[in-house]
Amino acid sequence: MKNNNSLFYTCSLIEYVGRNLRQERSFVVSSLGKDFVTRIYKDADVLHCEPIEKIANEIIEMKSLTNGSFDNIASCRYEVPDYWTIGEVYERLIEDICGDNESIDFITETLWNVYNSWISKAISNYNTDFFYQSRQYIYECWKAGEIIQDAG
Repeated sequence: MKNNNSLFYTCSLIEYVGRNLRQERSFVVSSLGKDFVTRIYKDADVLHCEPIEKIANEIIEMKSLTNGSFDNIASCRYEVPDYWTIGEVYERLIEDICGDNESIDFITETLWNVYNSWISKAISNYNTDFFYQSRQYIYECWKAGEIIQDAG
């Protein structure tokens, strides 16, 4: 499975909501719930026709999501990657974990696991270069359960 547009949109939307609410992405995913995340994934081909701001605001209202204090944008000392860029990082990692399994349930379960793991904090730390690393390196870190240090 490569270039899954529905997954890309879902991950970018999660990033957008998290930034707007100043919430960790794991909070956003957990607050939405697995069924709702699956619904977003299934409907992504329709949802992307509307501005992402509109969809995010509707979701925030519908799910009564609240503001937090996690502001990785304000604390960033470098150029902030946009929400599409970070959505793509998550999309690629989830694709690599899923491999050829294109089951919606498996994809959304993997999404849930990734966002609720250590790697989500690493991807959200814009003061490191982790999110800019190759998809293969990020995947290898996922498999190792930690950030792999360069042996050279």
